[in-house]
Amino acid sequence: MVESYDSVVDTFKAILDYRLFTLNQQPITVASVLTFIIFLIAVFILSQIINRILLKRLLIRFNIDRSIRYNMTRIGHYIVMVIGTLIAFQFVGLDLSSLTVIFGLLSVGIGFGLQNITSNFISGIILLFERPIKVGDRVTVGNVEGEVAAINMRATSITTLQNITIIVPNSEFISEKVTNWSYGDPKIRMDIEVGVSYNSDLDLVLKTLQEVADENPGILKVPKPQVLLMSFGDSAWNMQLRVWMASPSGYYTVRSDINCAIVRKFRENKIEIPFPQRDLHVRSPLPVPLTQAKEN
Repeated sequence: MVESYDSVVDTFKAILDYRLFTLNQQPITVASVLTFIIFLIAVFILSQIINRILLKRLLIRFNIDRSIRYNMTRIGHYIVMVIGTLIAFQFVGLDLSSLTVIFGLLSVGIGFGLQNITSNFISGIILLFERPIKVGDRVTVGNVEGEVAAINMRATSITTLQNITIIVPNSEFISEKVTNWSYGDPKIRMDIEVGVSYNSDLDLVLKTLQEVADENPGILKVPKPQVLLMSFGDSAWNMQLRVWMASPSGYYTVRSDINCAIVRKFRENKIEIPFPQRDLHVRSPLPVPLTQAKEN
């Protein structure tokens, strides 16, 4: 029984000591690879614990902005993982000079198809440091509009207005045109156009549109709403109501509320929104000369 147990132990030790390859004159065994992987997993778990403590206890306590908290935790995660990887190499007996060989092998892989992954990773680092977009921003990328939910190593998650998560590669935020509704000053102006009949009382129209803006709780008092007569159309005065919101959140809901309020207020005050009109002119046929009629 003891001999069988010793044989199992010897077999297990032989497997762990099996040399896979040699890197910079340093033998890489199964045991060293397993140790390296376990160490990285431990570093990853440690990073998650540190981020949760940092995010939930320290950063929230100091009332730091949500996007700054997210960037700090992501950058902290990357730093911990890089340091942990370097320590892992030393832990298994590889010096830092061995990294040059690994980076050389990676460069060959990059040349054969990892350019996109590398580009997205570097773009993600740029997004975290430069902050053209941040978590919580309302953005439009191509045909996708929504709120930035997370900025990861390879891609950014955007939650659309339909509560659908869209994964957008980080490189698109660097190389493509991106509309950030929340960049800098979060206030946003809304322009609402409406046509009014020429028979309407202009002063009453101006007053009514101003009341619509003043009565909506989603509209800011400063900057003050504006009512403008923009142009003279074929069948209407083209009016524009300019209002400001504190943030893009609820943009379409507030716009719908204002449109509904305009319809109701106009009906109360008997202000007409005219239909497009077209005048049709029918010309009489030209008289045919008598001589030409006889010839025919």
